[in-house]
Amino acid sequence: MNQINKTMSTQQSSTKQTVVQIGGMACSGCSNAVQKALENQEGVTKAAVDLENETALITHQPDSVSADDFKQAIEKAGYEFKGVK
Repeated sequence: MNQINKTMSTQQSSTKQTVVQIGGMACSGCSNAVQKALENQEGVTKAAVDLENETALITHQPDSVSADDFKQAIEKAGYEFKGVK
């Protein structure tokens, strides 16, 4: 069990969470589209999009994906990238 905890700790320490601001979302379909676009990026392990606050909390590997990649994915999905919060 101790080895499992060490492995989980190592995996968690190699990820980072970034909050980005997104414009143009009007419904849950919009937020789902943004979530899928972000989660399809290599290095992103999870994206939680908050429609009401127009943000996304992105869990990712910082050496594999960057804010520029998030911007491209969001804009390709048809929404506005307003920056990192």
